[in-house]
Amino acid sequence: MRGIGTLINVACILLGGIAGCIAGNRLKENIRETLMTMTGIGVIVLGMGGAMAKMLSISDGNLVSGGTIMMIVSLAAGTLIGEILQIEDKIVKFGEWLKVKSHSTGDSAFVNGFVTASCTVCIGAMAVIGAIQDGISGDYSVLAAKGVIDAIIICIMAAAQGKGCIFSAIPVGIWQGTLTVAAMLAGDFLPVTALDNLSFVGSVLILCVGVNLVREKQIRVANVLPSILIAVIWGL
Repeated sequence: MRGIGTLINVACILLGGIAGCIAGNRLKENIRETLMTMTGIGVIVLGMGGAMAKMLSISDGNLVSGGTIMMIVSLAAGTLIGEILQIEDKIVKFGEWLKVKSHSTGDSAFVNGFVTASCTVCIGAMAVIGAIQDGISGDYSVLAAKGVIDAIIICIMAAAQGKGCIFSAIPVGIWQGTLTVAAMLAGDFLPVTALDNLSFVGSVLILCVGVNLVREKQIRVANVLPSILIAVIWGL
């Protein structure tokens, strides 16, 4: 059944988020803060690993780097587009709407948790590649593996930032579901170079999410999301 991968991913996020909220209510504030910081460091390492894997290669026995111009141009152009469109403000407004609808108006961390968690689980090559594979052949193995990873990350985030993180399942369902349907209709439409660029720039954005988790001044990661589209277009 095509599309089951996204359903599995969404279910994993919900289960991880609920478990995190239950555990988080029993943790002291200092433990929650340290937990969030260490999660951020883990996300930074995850992003760095993904970026280095696409940036570095071995040629004639030497370690060489590539794709730096593509990355810089994509980040600069994508950020400009995102800032003009104010994507993050729109996501925040959606988070505020969810906050009211879920009767969480007393939760000051709800919107920040929702935005941060959404950026963490939506960005990355696994979401795109997994959704495309699911749409083309019904192979949901990549999204199932992503679901397990997301469950762990969201569980820790929810323990530290509250139930806003659980609602990151909504943008994941919309984003990956849309890609799955597009893949069903258009087939294998992205070349390897485009997917590599997406993974490279997406990993940089994941690194930025991790930085947000460990420092007070925030990078508006949602406003940098168009960088992924620029990277894919570059690969085409």
